[in-house]
Amino acid sequence: MEMESSINRSDTVTEMHPCLKTDEYYVLTRTNSIFCILFHIFLGLLSIMTVCGNLLVIISIIYFKQLHTPTNSLILSLAVADVLVGVIVFPLTMEFSISSCHYYRDLFCKIRGTFDVSLCTSSILNLCCISIDRYYAVCQPLSYRTKINDHVVVIMILVSWGVSVLIGLGFIIVGTNQEKCAETCLFDVLMANIMGLIFSFYLPVIIMLCIYLKIFLVAQRQARSIQTTTCQSTKSGATVSKMERKATKTLATVMGVFLICWLPFFLCTTVLSFTHVYMPLPLVELLNWLALSNSTLNPFIYAFFYSWFRSAFRMIISGKIIQGDFTNSKLL
Repeated sequence: MEMESSINRSDTVTEMHPCLKTDEYYVLTRTNSIFCILFHIFLGLLSIMTVCGNLLVIISIIYFKQLHTPTNSLILSLAVADVLVGVIVFPLTMEFSISSCHYYRDLFCKIRGTFDVSLCTSSILNLCCISIDRYYAVCQPLSYRTKINDHVVVIMILVSWGVSVLIGLGFIIVGTNQEKCAETCLFDVLMANIMGLIFSFYLPVIIMLCIYLKIFLVAQRQARSIQTTTCQSTKSGATVSKMERKATKTLATVMGVFLICWLPFFLCTTVLSFTHVYMPLPLVELLNWLALSNSTLNPFIYAFFYSWFRSAFRMIISGKIIQGDFTNSKLL
């Protein structure tokens, strides 16, 4: 994922991509070094893992009726966004990386950037919606079913995708206008970058951090309350302690992996957008792929934590669902 300024930085990124070279006429061609071949094989495998992992989530939620819940509808929307990242963004980013589009600034590169920004933003916003759903489930369980119903979930999904598409279209519009009016549009470009960064990452991150902190605190309070009402027996105390550890581990994993993947890239993008600080090209490439890898990890984080998803995955991978009708199966 990248903002417009991240590919318009001839002053800050002057290196050539290690998989590109120039001839005596300064025409860019690709190299066939072992490094580049292994690099593309690795990225290809990452793309396949992203697609397969998220397809398992999609098939599970659609096929098994037990998984037809508002929460899983949000996870389904997230998986669709991540599948598209694996199918579209991964291959296009491999073919037209930051430096390629830096040298070949054509319409195709802008279209690639639009898919990149739209789909990655959609993935982030869907993660934000899931955190909101979890907040009501944990902090307001009695009113959860009335506040997070099918109608509300559909609105959340439509807003997530709608905002993502608008940001993606804004990316290509700003890029086109920037070429036409040069410095006279500098303010518009800066505003577009600021709004894109805020709505694509910083605002969702602030919301998720606040929500997950609140969930963690409420979960701890509920665990202590349970411990008190059960007269602090040894067995119940051990159970509560286990619940606290599991809640802590789950929330730490969710936010930890998300921030590890996305925060370095967006900090880099912010610096490149508003300063002339030098950023080595390999570092920018690495941070870009680290951010995209979050789409690979999402199925493990949001699905493998739950036993019913693991049961569904085993049935799908083994081909059991082809042998008969298991839509009403009770998943453990």
